[in-house]
Amino acid sequence: MRITRDTTDRLTVGIGQLLRVGRQLSHRAAHELYGDLPSYGWAVLVPLESGGEQRLSALALQLGVDGSVASRQVAVLERSGLITRRPDPQDGRASLLGLSEAGRAVLAHTRQVRSEWAVAALADWTDDEAELLGRLIERLSADLAAAGVDRALHPVPG
Repeated sequence: MRITRDTTDRLTVGIGQLLRVGRQLSHRAAHELYGDLPSYGWAVLVPLESGGEQRLSALALQLGVDGSVASRQVAVLERSGLITRRPDPQDGRASLLGLSEAGRAVLAHTRQVRSEWAVAALADWTDDEAELLGRLIERLSADLAAAGVDRALHPVPG
Protein backbone atom coordinates (compact mmCIF):
# COMPACT_ATOMS: atom_id res chain seq x y z
CA MET A 1 0.00 0.00 0.00
CA ARG A 2 1.33 3.41 -0.97
CA ILE A 3 1.36 6.36 1.38
CA THR A 4 -0.85 9.34 0.57
CA ARG A 5 0.24 12.75 -0.66
CA ASP A 6 -0.98 14.29 2.64
CA THR A 7 1.26 11.92 4.57
CA THR A 8 4.30 12.66 2.40
CA ASP A 9 3.61 16.39 2.73
CA ARG A 10 3.52 16.03 6.52
CA LEU A 11 6.75 14.02 6.43
CA THR A 12 8.59 16.58 4.31
CA VAL A 13 7.47 19.40 6.62
CA GLY A 14 8.60 17.35 9.62
CA ILE A 15 11.95 16.59 8.01
CA GLY A 16 12.47 20.30 7.35
CA GLN A 17 11.67 21.12 10.97
CA LEU A 18 14.03 18.40 12.18
CA LEU A 19 16.83 19.70 9.96
CA ARG A 20 16.36 23.24 11.30
CA VAL A 21 16.44 22.01 14.90
CA GLY A 22 19.51 19.92 14.10
CA ARG A 23 21.34 22.94 12.66
CA GLN A 24 20.39 25.01 15.71
CA LEU A 25 21.69 22.31 18.05
CA SER A 26 24.92 22.03 16.04
CA HIS A 27 25.46 25.79 16.27
CA ARG A 28 24.62 25.73 19.98
CA ALA A 29 26.99 22.83 20.64
CA ALA A 30 29.80 24.44 18.66
CA HIS A 31 29.37 27.77 20.45
CA GLU A 32 28.69 26.54 23.99
CA LEU A 33 31.21 23.72 24.01
CA TYR A 34 34.09 25.15 22.04
CA GLY A 35 33.49 28.83 21.42
CA ASP A 36 35.20 29.18 18.06
CA LEU A 37 34.71 25.63 16.70
CA PRO A 38 32.80 25.97 13.43
CA SER A 39 29.41 24.28 13.36
CA TYR A 40 30.60 22.02 10.51
CA GLY A 41 33.36 20.65 12.76
CA TRP A 42 31.31 17.68 13.90
CA ALA A 43 30.41 16.70 10.33
CA VAL A 44 34.07 16.74 9.30
CA LEU A 45 35.48 14.99 12.37
CA VAL A 46 33.04 12.05 12.52
CA PRO A 47 34.03 10.48 9.15
CA LEU A 48 37.69 10.72 10.15
CA GLU A 49 36.88 8.88 13.35
CA SER A 50 34.76 6.17 11.74
CA GLY A 51 36.73 5.77 8.50
CA GLY A 52 40.23 6.43 9.74
CA GLU A 53 42.84 8.32 7.78
CA GLN A 54 41.78 9.35 4.30
CA ARG A 55 42.50 11.72 1.46
CA LEU A 56 40.73 15.03 1.20
CA SER A 57 38.88 13.86 -1.92
CA ALA A 58 37.39 10.88 -0.05
CA LEU A 59 36.35 13.09 2.85
CA ALA A 60 34.73 15.63 0.50
CA LEU A 61 32.77 12.82 -1.15
CA GLN A 62 31.48 11.61 2.23
CA LEU A 63 30.52 15.16 3.21
CA GLY A 64 28.82 15.77 -0.12
CA VAL A 65 30.77 18.97 -0.73
CA ASP A 66 33.22 20.25 -3.32
CA GLY A 67 36.89 19.60 -2.65
CA SER A 68 37.59 23.31 -2.21
CA VAL A 69 34.92 23.55 0.50
CA ALA A 70 36.31 20.50 2.30
CA SER A 71 39.82 21.92 1.98
CA ARG A 72 38.82 25.18 3.69
CA GLN A 73 36.96 23.32 6.45
CA VAL A 74 39.86 20.94 7.05
CA ALA A 75 42.36 23.82 7.16
CA VAL A 76 40.43 25.48 10.01
CA LEU A 77 40.20 22.23 11.98
CA GLU A 78 43.85 21.42 11.30
CA ARG A 79 44.93 24.83 12.62
CA SER A 80 42.81 24.12 15.71
CA GLY A 81 44.75 20.91 16.27
CA LEU A 82 41.76 18.62 15.73
CA ILE A 83 42.96 17.06 12.46
CA THR A 84 46.37 15.66 11.54
CA ARG A 85 47.93 15.52 8.08
CA ARG A 86 50.74 13.29 6.86
CA PRO A 87 52.10 12.27 3.46
CA ASP A 88 50.28 9.39 1.81
CA PRO A 89 52.81 6.53 1.61
CA GLN A 90 51.07 5.28 -1.58
CA ASP A 91 51.35 8.66 -3.33
CA GLY A 92 53.82 11.26 -2.12
CA ARG A 93 51.85 14.04 -3.80
CA ALA A 94 48.79 13.38 -1.63
CA SER A 95 48.16 13.69 2.09
CA LEU A 96 46.20 11.58 4.53
CA LEU A 97 43.97 13.35 7.01
CA GLY A 98 43.32 11.88 10.41
CA LEU A 99 41.76 12.68 13.73
CA SER A 100 44.13 13.99 16.41
CA GLU A 101 43.81 13.08 20.08
CA ALA A 102 42.33 16.54 20.63
CA GLY A 103 39.80 15.80 17.88
CA ARG A 104 38.87 12.52 19.56
CA ALA A 105 38.40 14.32 22.86
CA VAL A 106 36.16 16.93 21.20
CA LEU A 107 33.97 14.20 19.70
CA ALA A 108 33.72 12.30 22.99
CA HIS A 109 32.81 15.43 24.94
CA THR A 110 30.31 16.56 22.30
CA ARG A 111 28.62 13.14 22.32
CA GLN A 112 28.31 13.26 26.09
CA VAL A 113 26.76 16.73 26.07
CA ARG A 114 24.42 15.93 23.16
CA SER A 115 23.32 12.78 24.98
CA GLU A 116 22.53 14.83 28.09
CA TRP A 117 20.53 17.30 25.98
CA ALA A 118 18.61 14.45 24.34
CA VAL A 119 17.85 12.79 27.68
CA ALA A 120 16.45 16.07 28.99
CA ALA A 121 14.47 16.80 25.81
CA LEU A 122 13.00 13.29 25.63
CA ALA A 123 12.32 12.87 29.35
CA ASP A 124 8.65 11.99 28.69
CA TRP A 125 9.47 9.35 26.06
CA THR A 126 9.72 5.64 26.77
CA ASP A 127 12.78 3.73 25.66
CA ASP A 128 10.57 1.77 23.25
CA GLU A 129 9.32 5.01 21.63
CA ALA A 130 12.84 6.36 21.23
CA GLU A 131 14.08 3.01 19.86
CA LEU A 132 11.24 2.88 17.32
CA LEU A 133 11.91 6.44 16.18
CA GLY A 134 15.61 5.67 15.83
CA ARG A 135 14.89 2.68 13.61
CA LEU A 136 12.40 4.66 11.50
CA ILE A 137 14.83 7.55 11.05
CA GLU A 138 17.54 5.12 9.93
CA ARG A 139 15.12 3.56 7.43
CA LEU A 140 13.92 6.96 6.19
CA SER A 141 17.49 8.17 5.74
CA ALA A 142 18.47 5.06 3.80
CA ASP A 143 15.37 5.22 1.58
CA LEU A 144 15.78 8.94 0.85
CA ALA A 145 19.46 8.47 0.07
CA ALA A 146 18.73 5.53 -2.22
CA ALA A 147 16.00 7.46 -4.02
CA GLY A 148 18.35 10.40 -4.51
CA VAL A 149 21.06 8.19 -5.97
CA ASP A 150 18.57 6.34 -8.17
CA ARG A 151 17.04 9.59 -9.43
CA ALA A 152 20.48 11.02 -10.21
CA LEU A 153 21.36 7.91 -12.22
CA HIS A 154 17.94 7.54 -13.88
CA PRO A 155 16.20 10.93 -14.10
CA VAL A 156 12.44 10.87 -14.47
CA PRO A 157 11.49 12.54 -17.78
CA GLY A 158 9.22 15.59 -17.84
